Amino acid sequence: MTSRSERLQPAVDQAQRRKKDAMQRLADHQQKLAHAEEQWEELKRYRRDYSMGNGGLSVSALLNRQQFVERIDQAIVQQGKLVDRLRRHLNTARELWLKANARENALDSVVDRLRKQEDQREQRLEQAEVDERMQHRKRGFGVP
Repeated sequence: MTSRSERLQPAVDQAQRRKKDAMQRLADHQQKLAHAEEQWEELKRYRRDYSMGNGGLSVSALLNRQQFVERIDQAIVQQGKLVDRLRRHLNTARELWLKANARENALDSVVDRLRKQEDQREQRLEQAEVDERMQHRKRGFGVP
């Protein structure tokens, strides 16, 4: 007959797999966000550096530069939106990991408690057997 703790083991294993998967997704989201933030900062730096030098340009070159700066500004806005979206995804992934972690911890606690109860029950049975053998020996030797 299998014990209650053994019957719960598949649920514990599944909770551990879900936690591991959630952790991997969290790490992936963190990496994507870090990369997007780097690109965003690089665009901003490029915009600052590019807009610094305007001296000595013709009108057409100045207009081309202005159009290019506007495209960089659009890219910065788009990248900022991407960063915001990735932050939301990261927060969602973090919440899922926290839930998976809590579930695994709860199941581990239940299984640990059941194992302790089963061990105590087994120790009581063994002690009862030892006591019974001792009583049997005492009777066999004529000791009251």
